[in-house]
Amino acid sequence: ATHQSTWKQWYQRRVRVSRKMARVFVNNVDCYIGEQLAKVFSNTVVGSTLEEAVDDDEGSQRAQVKYEVVGTMSDMNNEKPACVVDVVGKESADDLLVALMQCDIIVYDISTSESQVEDCLVACNALHEQIANFKSPKTFICLSSVMTWCKTKPNEPDEPEQPFTEEDYRRRKPHPNFKSEINVEKQVIKLGKTDKTRFLTYVVAAGLPYGGKEDIFHYFFKVAWHGDEEALNIIGTGENIIPTIHVQDLSNIVTSVADAKPKTRYIVAVDDSMNSMTEIITCISKNLGTGNVMNITREEALLIPEINQRVFDILSVNLRMEGTWIKDGAKFEWVSESGILENIPTVVTEYKESRGLLPIRICVMGAPASGKSLIASQLCQHYKLHHLKIADVIGAAIEKLEKQAARAESEEGEEDDEAAQQAQETLDLLNESKQENNDRYEDQYIIQFFTEKLMSMPCQNQGFVLDGFPKTYDQAKELFGNKEEPEDEDTPRLEYNAKIMPEVVISLDAEDDFLKKRIMNLPESVVAGTHNTEDLFLKRLAEFRAVNTDDQTVLNYFDELEVHPEHIDITADTSSNMSQVLEKITKTVGKPRNYGPTEEERLELERIAMEKLMKKEALEKLELQRKEEEERKETQRRKEEWANRVKEVKEQEEEVLQAQSYPLRNYLMKHVMPTLNQGLIEVCKVRPEDAIDYLAEYLFEHNPQVD
Repeated sequence: ATHQSTWKQWYQRRVRVSRKMARVFVNNVDCYIGEQLAKVFSNTVVGSTLEEAVDDDEGSQRAQVKYEVVGTMSDMNNEKPACVVDVVGKESADDLLVALMQCDIIVYDISTSESQVEDCLVACNALHEQIANFKSPKTFICLSSVMTWCKTKPNEPDEPEQPFTEEDYRRRKPHPNFKSEINVEKQVIKLGKTDKTRFLTYVVAAGLPYGGKEDIFHYFFKVAWHGDEEALNIIGTGENIIPTIHVQDLSNIVTSVADAKPKTRYIVAVDDSMNSMTEIITCISKNLGTGNVMNITREEALLIPEINQRVFDILSVNLRMEGTWIKDGAKFEWVSESGILENIPTVVTEYKESRGLLPIRICVMGAPASGKSLIASQLCQHYKLHHLKIADVIGAAIEKLEKQAARAESEEGEEDDEAAQQAQETLDLLNESKQENNDRYEDQYIIQFFTEKLMSMPCQNQGFVLDGFPKTYDQAKELFGNKEEPEDEDTPRLEYNAKIMPEVVISLDAEDDFLKKRIMNLPESVVAGTHNTEDLFLKRLAEFRAVNTDDQTVLNYFDELEVHPEHIDITADTSSNMSQVLEKITKTVGKPRNYGPTEEERLELERIAMEKLMKKEALEKLELQRKEEEERKETQRRKEEWANRVKEVKEQEEEVLQAQSYPLRNYLMKHVMPTLNQGLIEVCKVRPEDAIDYLAEYLFEHNPQVD
C-alpha cells in the first residue's frame, strides 16, 4: 500500500509537470511529416498517452490541456496549417532559439529533407548550451530514418531474416549517403546525457512513411491513379524488404515519446509488416491502377524525374526491423499496425482525399442534335474525365471479350481457358440477342457493359461523363440501383450505388424547330453517312420525345433521388462551339479535382498563352498603327480643308473688295488721274526743289471745273 501511495504521488507530480508542457516546436510544419505531427499534437491532450488515468480534479483539469504547436516552414509562401499557432522564421538564429526556449517539446524531422540535418544539430547544440537557463525541463526528439541501419550486419549470419530491434542500435551502420544523419543521431543522444532532469533527448528511427498525401511512395500512387502507364515500375528485382510505418502512427509514436519519456533513448518506429517492394508496388497497382507491374533496372529508375538519388536510395533499403518499445511501452491506437498491404483500401482513400483527387461524375442528357457529345467532349477535356458514349462502351466490351475468347487457342492455364470459354459463350449470346432485336443489343447487356466501365479504375479515379445514357427510367434504375447490402446492419441501405451515381446531371433543352434548323444548316459533307440525315434524325427525335413525355423519364429518376438535373436552354447560346453552355456547366460542377496539367501540358499551355499574348500584342500594335495612320490622314485632311477654306475666304474677300473698288476707280480715272498724271509728268520735267508744293500748285491751276 505504501508503495502504491508513493507511486501515485510520483505519478501525480508527473501529470502536473506534463500538464504544463503544452508547447511543442515542429520543424517544417508545411511538409509531409511535419504537417501530420502538428495535426496530431494539436489534437492530443497532454499526458493522455500515459499508462494510467488520474481520478482527482487535477486529472480532469489536465484533460482540458492540449498541445500548442509552433514551428518553421520550408516555404514561407505556403499556407500555414490551421493547427499551428505561430510560425517561426529561419532567418535569425537568435529568434529561432528564443522560440525553442519557449517550448517544452522540440521535434526535428531529418528524414524528409536532407537540408534539415544540419538545422537539427544546430538547434540541439544551442539548447544544450542553455540548459542552465531552462525554466522547465525540455524534451528534444530527433525523427530520423531507418536508412542509418542499411549496412548493419545481421546478429546471426545464419539467420539473416531475424529483425533488428532497439537493442541493436549501437551496431547500426548507415547507408553511405546517410552518414550525416547517423552523426546527428549520435550527437543528439550524447547531448541528452548531460542533465537528464532538464534536457532529455530521443531519436526515433522511422520506417518509410505512407498514408495521407504520400511522400516516398507518391510517384507510384500518382502513376497508378493516372492510369496512363500500362504497368507500375519495380526497381531491380523488388525482393528487398522495406520497413514501413503509417504517417499517423509515426506521429502517435512521437507524441507517446513526448508524454511517456521512456528510458529507451533510441526508438524504432515500424509496423508489423515486412513486405518486399514487389508486394507493395503490386498492391498499389491492383488497388489504384491497372494491376500490372514490371521490373526496371536501377539505371532506368534514376532516369525517372520523380525518383532522385535520395528517393532511390530509400526505396532500395533492405531491412527487417521490429520496434519493441512501441509494442510494450507506447500507449496509442494504431491506424495501420499490420502494414500497407492489409490496409490498402484505407490508404488509397486517404491518398485521394488528401490530394483532392475525387472523381467527378457527370451525366449529359438531351434530345438529338442538342450538342450532348460536343459538351461531353469539352467537359472531359476541361476536367480530364473519361467520355462514355454508348457505341464506344459497347465496342470496348466486345473487343475485350474477343481477346479473352482468343486465349482459348493459346497454351495457357486452366483458369485462362475457363475464362476464355465464358467469354466465347457471352459473345455467342450477344450475337444471338443482336439478331433477335433488329441488330441491337438488349438493355441487360448494355447496362452490364456500362456498369463494368463505370466501376473500372480510370472512371473511379478521375471520373466520367455519360453521353446520353441511360435513355429511360428503367435503364437508369437498373444501372445505378444499389445491389449490395451494407456491411453494417445499422447502416441504412442506399437506393443507388454511390460509386457510380452521377453527382451532376445536365439536361440540354431546346424546341424541335430549333433542333431541325440546326441539322438542316449542317453541310452535306458532315451529315452524309451519319445518323443526322433528315429521316434518321426525325426518327431519333420522335423516339426521344416518346420516352420523355410521362413521369417515368430518366430525369425524374434523378429527381427522385434528389440529384436534381440542371436544365440549360441551348437556344440562348449564340457561340459557335457552345462555349456559353460549357461555362454554365463548369460553374455548376466547380473546379477540377485532379493533379492539374502535367509538365508537358503546362509548357504547352504556356506556349499557347505566349502565342495568344504575342498575337494580341501584334494586333494591338497593328490597331495602334492603323489608328495613328487614320489620325494622321484625318489631321492632313483637316489641314487641307482649312487651307481650302482660307483660300476661298481670301478669294471671296478679294472679289468683294474688287467689286467695291470699281466706282472709286472709275471716279479717279475720270476726274483725278488725267490731271494728276499730267502734274506728275510736269514735276519730272521741271524737277523743282519742292516737288509736292509744285504739284499742288499745278493741280490747283489745271483743276478742271466740275459743276
